[in-house]
Amino acid sequence: MSYTIAITGKGGTGKTTIAALLVANLIRRGRRPVLAVDADPNSCLDSALGVRAENTVGRLREDARHTAAANPMISKRELLELKIAESLVEGDDFDLIAMGRPEGPGCYCYANNVLRDVLSQISASYPFVVLDNEAGLENLSRRLVTRVDLLLIAGDTSRNGTETVRRVLGLSREMGIKAEKLGIIINRVRGGRELGLADLKSSTGAEYLIRLPFDDEVLEYNEAGRSFMLLPEDNPVNLALGAFVDEVLKGQ
Repeated sequence: MSYTIAITGKGGTGKTTIAALLVANLIRRGRRPVLAVDADPNSCLDSALGVRAENTVGRLREDARHTAAANPMISKRELLELKIAESLVEGDDFDLIAMGRPEGPGCYCYANNVLRDVLSQISASYPFVVLDNEAGLENLSRRLVTRVDLLLIAGDTSRNGTETVRRVLGLSREMGIKAEKLGIIINRVRGGRELGLADLKSSTGAEYLIRLPFDDEVLEYNEAGRSFMLLPEDNPVNLALGAFVDEVLKGQ
């Protein structure tokens, strides 16, 4: 059975960078292949992983709708399931599937439901699934995945950032989102700027509180659009996330 890690938080907290580095660190520890799910319409997890997603579920929904209309012998659902499976982007020791934006008229929920079913089928082939969620919890609340083993909420060191972490956590509980474990990642921590973090772990009941340092090299990779699979293993952010992954794997 696969282990699902879902990452959420407000926009601009580095969710996609964190997702890509988690994939890289899982692969280094032999937990391959990893299934990466880009569930953020505004995200570029494919670029962060050094691949290109030519097709998204949003675009495939429209293709399946038009093809099914022209060929009534094939159901739209069958076509969409097939196209989603075919849209997997293969990388080195990981595969990627991207939600993208809904295209054309109509409800996006149908494509979500089909993707959920396809993910539940194909995820069994992967020891780990890393889901880069959009800001907030929309994809989780629509049950894009039915089981979350570890929910990671990303924030920053600002007072607003830590309060947003608490709000997102409260929202997840109101929505009835079930996660076996909770982790909070505070990104871009500079020396001495950790006010308000001391009691964050205990007050939220999180199993993990991960501090990622501000790092110029990570900033340069972001600005240049470089793959984080190439970020040196001894980079401080990589080391911090690697240590966290080791903690997670202890229970596996």
